Amino acid sequence: MKEKLDIEDIKNKLYEKLKESGWDIKLRSYIYSSDFDNIIKQLARLSLDGKRFTPPLSKIFNSFIECPLDKLKVVIVSSDPYSQFGIADGIAFSCGNTLEKQPPLIAILDEINKDVYSNKPKSIEPNLARWSRQGVLLLNTALTTTVNRNNQHYAIWKSFMAYLFDYLTWNVNGLVYIYMGKEASNWADGVNDNNYKYHVSNPSLVGYDKTTTWDSENVFNKINKILEENYGTKIIW
Repeated sequence: MKEKLDIEDIKNKLYEKLKESGWDIKLRSYIYSSDFDNIIKQLARLSLDGKRFTPPLSKIFNSFIECPLDKLKVVIVSSDPYSQFGIADGIAFSCGNTLEKQPPLIAILDEINKDVYSNKPKSIEPNLARWSRQGVLLLNTALTTTVNRNNQHYAIWKSFMAYLFDYLTWNVNGLVYIYMGKEASNWADGVNDNNYKYHVSNPSLVGYDKTTTWDSENVFNKINKILEENYGTKIIW
């Protein structure tokens, strides 16, 4: 009984956090499903086995909490969170916990400063909630990973990702999807053609290799061009 009460408490707290951004009703069916119960149980079991995960449960939905549903315009899909303990803040690539930019984020900001701002650096804030608040959903296909180990939790979060992309493809058209890397691109087929799709390499793969630079393929300017044409606005990166 104690486990059941704990799970219900976790779900209720996460649901409450989603209310202000408008995602609460859209994710309610999943949050209060047995599928989500299973995710919580799996993560708890891993922790008991000494395989701690990151970010903590309290932060797993931060990408939705910070991105108002009624402002949603862009979905950036990556693989999984920073694996170092205490770094991941629940928003893909964001470094809002420590305010110290990790190599993948440095690679992203370098490309933005080169392509968007013509090498006049403006993108310096490591907390990417500032993008989220403009309508950019920064999403990892696994919302958690084992501490100090990447690519561990894709199977755990597969049912949630399927639920989310199913909702988006049937209810929200005209979004710009950016798939960063192979794991992210695996989810592209389920999104209908009433959206824009771009595929680029994952900056996480090159961010820690100082001999390699990441090529964004000018995707941040491409995003803003679409947004200006369709909405008369753009993202301040």
